[in-house]
Amino acid sequence: MIIRNLRSGRRLAVLAVFAIVAVSAFGFAANNTVNDSRAGDGAGTVDGYTVSNIHYTLDGTDPSVLDAVDFDLDNGADVNNVKVQFNSAGSWYGCTGGPTSFSCDVSGGSVTVLSVTGLRVVAAD
Repeated sequence: MIIRNLRSGRRLAVLAVFAIVAVSAFGFAANNTVNDSRAGDGAGTVDGYTVSNIHYTLDGTDPSVLDAVDFDLDNGADVNNVKVQFNSAGSWYGCTGGPTSFSCDVSGGSVTVLSVTGLRVVAAD
């Protein structure tokens, strides 16, 4: 009978350890919270901007080089990011201003008047 009681005591101890581990794991899991979030899928129209009143500023020392380009965008109130590129290749230049008038600093001598054959304007809100 002593052996039988010893086995029951061991079983009770193992059962107690298992219960403590199970309750602890449940307690940690109960503390997790996840904030509400949104997700979705949809479609919408992407309308372009109309670029107008383009004005190039020549370098004061070397008029064969551009210092800046200024222009207007229609309906530009929501525009946060505007950049320009010349000839659809090369460096992109950031622009400042808004909501409808923007100026882009292209100084540094890398954009020559002779090389400019096109102006690419990219705007995003």
